[in-house]
Amino acid sequence: MKRILKPLTYIAAAIYFLVDAVFMAVARPISRWIERHFEFWRLRAWIRSLSPYCSLALFSVPVIILEPVKPVAAYLAATGQVVSGAVTFIVGELLKLVLVERLFQLTRDKLMRIPAFAWVYGKFTDVKAWLQATEAWRAVRALGRAARDTVARARARLVGGFSSPVTSRD
Repeated sequence: MKRILKPLTYIAAAIYFLVDAVFMAVARPISRWIERHFEFWRLRAWIRSLSPYCSLALFSVPVIILEPVKPVAAYLAATGQVVSGAVTFIVGELLKLVLVERLFQLTRDKLMRIPAFAWVYGKFTDVKAWLQATEAWRAVRALGRAARDTVARARARLVGGFSSPVTSRD
């Protein structure tokens, strides 16, 4: 049984972290764009003034509110509304990750003062490091890089085709 479950666990974990990495690859630029274009200095100062446990409560809000989006998206997809389900999932996940990342950046030092949070975060980073050290993860990363390179080459060819001078045959 262990021989069967071990590869399935690797695959499930790799898919989970791959999806998370894909969404984070999109969420980080969105988060940086928001930071550059919107000055929330009062809100940022208020968040930084919170105590560690209040910071934890605030950090939990986007997760608590937006995590139920996944079952809603699954329900929509299961009832034949695949596009609505996909859009719901993508928007909800991106919104959650952007908010969680911004809040984590603002409250990380305070959150790490909470022993249980620091322990869980340490375990999370350990598991993530272990997973990234697996052969399955390296294979998935190689496939991801190959796909990204293929898309970049296709985009360059497409842009290059549109930028060449157009001559008239008249």
